[in-house]
Amino acid sequence: MNDLTIIIPAFNEASALPDVLPPVVAFCETHGASLIVVNDGSGDATAEVLNNLQQHQNLTVVHHKLNRGYGGAIKSGIRMSRTPYVITIDADGQHDLADVEMLYAFLKAHDADMVVGSRIGQKEASLYRGVGKTLIRWFARLLLPIHINDINSGMKIYDAELAKKYLPLCPDHMAFSDIIAMVFVSHRHRVMEKPITVHPRRGGVSTITTMTAIDTIREILNIVILFNPMRVFMPISLFLLLFGVVWGLPILLRGNGVSVGAMLLLVSSLLFFFLGLIAEQLSTLRKGMVER
Repeated sequence: MNDLTIIIPAFNEASALPDVLPPVVAFCETHGASLIVVNDGSGDATAEVLNNLQQHQNLTVVHHKLNRGYGGAIKSGIRMSRTPYVITIDADGQHDLADVEMLYAFLKAHDADMVVGSRIGQKEASLYRGVGKTLIRWFARLLLPIHINDINSGMKIYDAELAKKYLPLCPDHMAFSDIIAMVFVSHRHRVMEKPITVHPRRGGVSTITTMTAIDTIREILNIVILFNPMRVFMPISLFLLLFGVVWGLPILLRGNGVSVGAMLLLVSSLLFFFLGLIAEQLSTLRKGMVER
């Protein structure tokens, strides 16, 4: 597995890392994989814990002076990687190293560009988190023809060259997991899914909040407008057009002319349609810049 780099973003995980990291380091030494751990501006003893383990030749530690966010930490790890493939796992011990081997073998066997470690069917940490993830998946599928069930899984293995190419499109916060998968899908790369095992946290506190879900939905909307803007603007335009016709037609048939409300709806429909066309042009230019 010397063509694979394991990337672990860590923020205030000093309580979990002493138990989590040694098995990962041993795994990498046994299989020839590389390991990059990114200390994302932690305020606890995470830096000291990582520096004590840095003597291992397979381990590279990156320190951020300030917190950049979950996505920012993964971006630093991907940019530092020198292997054809990278896989992301969490620093809290939730992911199983056996699944690293399984996803790696699955990606190679199916010549995939990304394989998502799916947690579907496993018990969520809380009902609140479970409902939030379900709503995010529903919203993503509503806007994009995406076939992956667990796009916000933190365990993904993907082609490093493609990941580096699309990093400018991905946010620095927690929505990175969702957006990187949607970007790969939007560019018609082979994205597959494989069930994994998830364990309870070994320490620390999750940083996922309600604001995380709001940021994720906002970023999903941004990506859809970037890659397929008419998916957003066309339904709005058609709805306003239909509403305007239903409102104004009876008034027109009674010989009272076109009502102000119906005219406003029809003009708004045309406005959204032309905004969609402009967004399509901007989308083509932006995608061309990313390709170059």
